[in-house]
Order: sequence, then structure tokens, then C-alpha cells
Amino acid sequence: MNLEKVVFGFFVLLAATLNFGFFIGDIDDPVLHNQYELFGAVIVSLIATVLKFGDRTQIGAVHLATSLVADLQLIGAALMYGYAVYVSSAGMTAGWTASVVSLSGGALLANLVSVVLLVVETVSFHRR
Repeated sequence: MNLEKVVFGFFVLLAATLNFGFFIGDIDDPVLHNQYELFGAVIVSLIATVLKFGDRTQIGAVHLATSLVADLQLIGAALMYGYAVYVSSAGMTAGWTASVVSLSGGALLANLVSVVLLVVETVSFHRR
């Protein structure tokens, strides 16, 4: 068993599950979307991105691209969340929540593509 692949797979799946945990729930209800879960999703997604830098294959490039997309959207969601809570006089309204959750949903889609690529890569590796 390759420990590097285990760690890589762990962080890819953890990024997807944390993002899913934040995303799930009514899109406009801020009570259902935990700020710490969003923060955890951003951190784990960034770690997964760093782990993807070493792979020089074509599928590795697509892995990196999906991770960068997820990072951008999660960082954008976190910035919007921070602006709504700490800068905006209105606070975390239904509109702000919907925008943050929508960006998180885009990141979730990128994470799901990354997980599918990981599974495809694993299955094709065993067939060689």
C-alpha cells in the first residue's frame, strides 16, 4: 500500500465531505450552514491542492485544476461570509447565505469531479 496515495485520497475525500456538510440544508437559512465547517473545508481543500502539485501526469493536471477551482470558490464563499458578518450592517441575511452556499455548491461539484477522477485513476491502475 502506498502511503502517499492514502494521504492524497484522504484529503480529497475529506475536502468533499466537509464541503458537502456545509452545503447541505436550506440555501437561505444561515443557521444550517456552520462557519467553522466552511473554514475547515477551505483549509482541507488547500491542503489537498498542495498534495496535487507533485503529479506530472495528464490526470494529475486535471486533479490540480479541479482543486484550484474548488479553492477559488471556497475562498470566495469565505470572503463573502466574512463580509456579511463583520462588515455589512445587515448581517448574514438570506441573500448573503444563498450566495455563500451557491459558491460552496460550485466547489462541491469540483470536489466531486476530483473524487471521480481519483476512483477512475485507481480502477485503471489495477487493470494494468
